[in-house]
Amino acid sequence: MNPDLQDVPNEQMLRRICAEYAEMPGLRLSRKQAQRLWGLDEETCGRILDFLVKARFLRLAAPDTYGRLTDGPAVFPRLRAAKAQLSCYAAPAKKVV
Repeated sequence: MNPDLQDVPNEQMLRRICAEYAEMPGLRLSRKQAQRLWGLDEETCGRILDFLVKARFLRLAAPDTYGRLTDGPAVFPRLRAAKAQLSCYAAPAKKVV
């Protein structure tokens, strides 16, 4: 399942949250705790946590507790990939003599 990246408002914050969970394998946070820890508003925090659950990086445990899906090595969710546009009509490079 590929989560929709349009639902993630801030890629830098997403990376920070993933890094925090990777550095502290037993970390379990409620949405309210996550909001306070990362200084996020309720909507943004919920969207990021939901994205990480869909990406199978986090799991929702208990009624409102988020923790890493596995305690092994961190496998970060795939984020946006840069696309290159190549033109098949590009002029050949000039040869310097």
